[in-house]
Amino acid sequence: MNRTEPAVPVPRARRRTTWAKAAGVAFALVCLSYAPIAATELWPYAHPGAPAWGEWALARAVNPHYVAQAFATRVAPYRHSLVPLLVHTVLGAVLMLLGPLQLLSAVRRRIRLHRTLGVVFAATVYASMGGAAVYLVRTRPEDAFSGAAFWIVLATILLGTVLSATYGILAAVTGRPDLHQRWMLLCYGFLMTAPLLRVEWAVLPLLLPGQPMAEVNRVAIMHLGTLVAFGALCASRAFDRRSRVAGVGGSWVPRPVLALLQAAGAGALVWIGYSFAQHGSSGHRMLVGYLLPYAAVYAVLVLRMRSAARAGRPWAAEEWRLHLAALCAAPAFSVGAVLVFRQALGLDELTALSAGVAIGGGMLAFAATTVVSLRVLRGRVVLERGRGGASGSAGGPAGRGDGTIRESAA
Repeated sequence: MNRTEPAVPVPRARRRTTWAKAAGVAFALVCLSYAPIAATELWPYAHPGAPAWGEWALARAVNPHYVAQAFATRVAPYRHSLVPLLVHTVLGAVLMLLGPLQLLSAVRRRIRLHRTLGVVFAATVYASMGGAAVYLVRTRPEDAFSGAAFWIVLATILLGTVLSATYGILAAVTGRPDLHQRWMLLCYGFLMTAPLLRVEWAVLPLLLPGQPMAEVNRVAIMHLGTLVAFGALCASRAFDRRSRVAGVGGSWVPRPVLALLQAAGAGALVWIGYSFAQHGSSGHRMLVGYLLPYAAVYAVLVLRMRSAARAGRPWAAEEWRLHLAALCAAPAFSVGAVLVFRQALGLDELTALSAGVAIGGGMLAFAATTVVSLRVLRGRVVLERGRGGASGSAGGPAGRGDGTIRESAA
């Protein structure tokens, strides 16, 4: 009699490795595909009739009228700052090529190559963002594509990219590779807003048929910052297999504080939903574009935090918890930003609302990464004090405080 062999469960580590490899391949494909698009995006503005592969591909993915209607309004703003924009986009293409190389050199432990490419990467980030800064300074917020909200989002991404790269460099030169890794992943997450936005320009028209690209762009920016920062967090957690970090214990967000932040976030979400609902179909589209990704990220953070706690991995649970707290605080931050934008910048209600909501997730994720860094640095201070009284008292791989991130989880 034939007997069916019982199915052999796939080890969790192997499943995790498979997902990590798939994510790495997808990341590399997006970067390599976008590099030629970024490099040629502004050629037609310098030489009319020059090929622009991004426009060509988008016109065939959606329709030529959709693309022509959007880019026709960009001629004057782009030509006003064409040289800095060319610097920004061409060097942006270089960054798209450097990203996968940096990731591969880190995974393969090619330290010398990683450091050399890192110097080139940092210099390119600063030069590319310098070109973007000149464009933003020369462009009135209302002249940005789809309006002032997008100008504010671009300025926020620029600031987040530069600061993340700077903190990553400081962490590297001071011998803190775990913090260096987190900041550089967040930096590249902000850079990934460029290719992912183009993907949304092609995909969202399937869900929003008949809407112009400017309207599609308003919906896309509602969640883009939250999603790229979440992707950077997932990558950081995939690389960091430590179950504990020496000197780090307990939580900086105890249950009562987390509950309070969740309540504040829920109240702010109600206010945001009501405010968007006052602006008809456009407001409803932006609200859905914000709430659905927000809910998905919230659910994943809660599940990962609880899973890490059950598995006896307190460091992983704490990092997920800190980012969950930041996500809960993001709507309240956005409400405050809306009020500032209306009073200080004189923006109309919908523009101020969309701008405040669009920047909340990314800025609070940046704040969460800062708190994670402070937790690690504080842990090392505690560890050094302990060693002052008893040299070598911190033992075991999970208790090391040297910044190593390749230790196995418990």
